[in-house]
Amino acid sequence: MTLNARIIFAASLVLAIFLALTGLALDQGFRDSARAAREERLQGQLYLLIAAAEVDEAGRLAMPVQLQEPRFGQPGSGLYATIDDGRGKQRWRSLSALNVNLPAEALMAAGEKRFAELSNIHGMHFFVYRMGVSWSEGKRKFAFTFSVAEDLAAFNTQLAHYRRSLWGWLGAMAGLLLLAQAVLLRWGLRPLRRVVAEIRAIEGGEKERLGSDYPAELKALTENLNGLLQRERAQQRRYRDALGDLAHSLKTPLAVMRGALAETTSLAATVADESEKMQRIVDYQLQRAATMGPSSPLAATLEIGLVAERIMASLDKVYRDKAISAEVDADKAPGFRGDQGDLLELLGNLLDNAYKWSASRVKLSAGTEAGKLTLAVEDDGPGIAPADIERILQRGARADQSTPGQGIGLAVVASIVQAYGGEIEIGRSALGGAAITIQLPV
Repeated sequence: MTLNARIIFAASLVLAIFLALTGLALDQGFRDSARAAREERLQGQLYLLIAAAEVDEAGRLAMPVQLQEPRFGQPGSGLYATIDDGRGKQRWRSLSALNVNLPAEALMAAGEKRFAELSNIHGMHFFVYRMGVSWSEGKRKFAFTFSVAEDLAAFNTQLAHYRRSLWGWLGAMAGLLLLAQAVLLRWGLRPLRRVVAEIRAIEGGEKERLGSDYPAELKALTENLNGLLQRERAQQRRYRDALGDLAHSLKTPLAVMRGALAETTSLAATVADESEKMQRIVDYQLQRAATMGPSSPLAATLEIGLVAERIMASLDKVYRDKAISAEVDADKAPGFRGDQGDLLELLGNLLDNAYKWSASRVKLSAGTEAGKLTLAVEDDGPGIAPADIERILQRGARADQSTPGQGIGLAVVASIVQAYGGEIEIGRSALGGAAITIQLPV
């Protein structure tokens, strides 16, 4: 199911539940209000009935022929009245109640009132309001129960009409809300459709990156996608450069080997020497091609101190005969946001060179300077000759041009630093040997 379909389905479901509950609440509210209105009206009719009644000293009840409510005098009008005495005998019945089976009478105590929905033996439903009255005439008192009943047919018709109107309007409102929701949803998801269209254009080679004018919610996504595209292109360029440099670098050793084939005097030594050079060239170019470059801002941050200590623990075993004192000062350094393999290769080559050429001390420092991550590896060895620095660090340095033991490692470091947009500097250490300082964007 598409994102658009999911949102429409969920919103429609919530809307349907909301409208259904709203409709039920309004329906119940209208029914209760209409029922209360019927009760109030029947109570008024009952009071008018009591006011019209006359009782003599013998307890005989007399009612006028014409009542104030004309429906009491119309047979089958839907409004009925009866009066019973204290023994349950019916003393009076309205003309409207002729041939109508009303719900069974119930005697009420003086002052007692009751409003209820009752049915007769034929299943017809009525609203019935009853009240007990104690009538004083002279020194005698007579008990009567006045009852007023109304057929529910009119009430049910009114309720059905209201329900048709209510659900009709709610249905029309639901249709309009669904239409508005679909329009707003299509407008709201327009940036996502644009992302999809631009990605297709990038796949087809029509564009190089996503646009920048996206809502804040998609800004991080599009910027990270652009960063990923940029890293992928940089990776492809490194592979192409590495393959071109590799092919160019192997020309010289192969030419030397072909020449040596004509002079069999030193063939074995020449082949062994050139093979070693070719192996160093291949290792260097493959490492250049494998450099990942800066990671996404959402990637995990690597702690430089922990990585450096892990590398030093391995180098301590390799160079155990030299008893080197290694120091790490990286407590205040920001994390490295990049590929873990790049950081391992970077620190591994720098520390390996420092261990190799140091007399007894190696120090790694990490911190920030001018908003950049700064890494410095120092040793107390002989250092690097100033005349060799520029040649070692220039782009595409050839392994066969490097001094033994330094060229490949430092050339790899320079390639990684370049991929991350950083800078590398080689100078003299306060310990007496070489100091290699690297600055990378945070």
